[in-house]
Amino acid sequence: MKISFENADKVNGLMTITVEEADYKDEVEKTLKDYRKRANVPGFRQGQVPMGLIKRQYGPQVKMEAINKILGENLQKYITDNKIQMLGQPMGSESQEAVDLEKPAPYVFKFDIAVAPEFKIELNGKNKIDFYEIAVDDKLIDQQVDMFQSRAGHYDKAESFDPEQRDLLKGDLRELDENGNTLEGGITVEGASLMPQYIKVEDQKKLFDGAKLGDIITFNPTAAYPDNEIEVSSLLKIKKEEVAEHKGNFSYQITEISRFVKAENNEDLWKNVYGEDADIKTEADFRNKIAEGLKEQLKGDSDYKFIQDLRAYCEKKVGELTFPDAILKRIMLANNQDKGEEFVEKNYAQSIKELTWHLIKEQLANDHDIKVNDDDVRESARQMARAQFAQYGMTNVPEDYLNGYADELLKKRENIDNFVEAALDRKLAAVIKDVVKLNVKTVSLEEFNKLVSE
Repeated sequence: MKISFENADKVNGLMTITVEEADYKDEVEKTLKDYRKRANVPGFRQGQVPMGLIKRQYGPQVKMEAINKILGENLQKYITDNKIQMLGQPMGSESQEAVDLEKPAPYVFKFDIAVAPEFKIELNGKNKIDFYEIAVDDKLIDQQVDMFQSRAGHYDKAESFDPEQRDLLKGDLRELDENGNTLEGGITVEGASLMPQYIKVEDQKKLFDGAKLGDIITFNPTAAYPDNEIEVSSLLKIKKEEVAEHKGNFSYQITEISRFVKAENNEDLWKNVYGEDADIKTEADFRNKIAEGLKEQLKGDSDYKFIQDLRAYCEKKVGELTFPDAILKRIMLANNQDKGEEFVEKNYAQSIKELTWHLIKEQLANDHDIKVNDDDVRESARQMARAQFAQYGMTNVPEDYLNGYADELLKKRENIDNFVEAALDRKLAAVIKDVVKLNVKTVSLEEFNKLVSE
């Protein structure tokens, strides 16, 4: 076997592999003998089928499979041994001539190889990068306290509707005819729940102001929720496709008014949030506990922003790289055959931007001996699980429950790449913060969110 590699412009590689008969002959003969032992051919005992018949029936397929195996193994070995930084997978070369396996060897195969552009980036104390610390101030703690009080709140019965409160109404809906009478055979929904605060149109919303138990309100659901067939269909208990048939007025007789009441900021709330064993005796302890949690949570946000700024800094430092565009577009098309060339052209520039950052990260990770292991990936899953629970105000989730949820996330193969990237970003931020000079800026959460969204 002969292998040659041409890489004249550094990014477009052409690998040529010449396969001789000796490279695959033994493998083919061994496989055919195995076929002969197992073959069941009418007129012959098992294992006694003439080899000539086996070769005619299975020879071409076995030969092709053996050659494909040899090509795959040797191509990858050559790339590894010669430390070629290949992007994507090898593609059959456009200069490849037809190979007739029925003719005697040698057979020549050519592959186009996309090679990563060469560049060098070094970071040290001379490099200055912004790092944003988010201030945990009283305003932020107040917002968190209010959130906890709201999530632990409850509904009390009320006699009248207050538009300034989060009142929940229950009542009986009846479809009306053009004269304002109950429509015979029309829609009737008993115990329909309604929160007028979420009605989109002001004149429809105001119809409920000051309403009391037993009052009958006449309103128009499709006017109250314009361009929202899902909301209307849910209220009227009909299919979305049927909404267009019921655009008239409805009567709504209020049978129940429930008013949302926030939980008191007391020991019951503190235990509800942080558990029975939390050492919280006073409101000041509660606020301090919240501050500790926020600081820890916001560290991750600061690191996320730092990675964004590190990326921008490194991309500017590296400059525009030259990529083997033609080969990469072929690879992208091969991996997205159902989406076509239009998809490739539309998304190629962004994919190159992401690829550039990926190569920069790889180089930084290698230079600073940063490796991602299974524990790091699992920690990424744990962090995602913790964040999801926190969205629902669950801050004291037991470790075994947290671990179990993380394990479920890890079972989905589509999550793994994201967890690996998150782990690499986390470790990269930790290392690079100690390497470069940080330009530390303290900002409010509101200011920070504006910076992130820019």
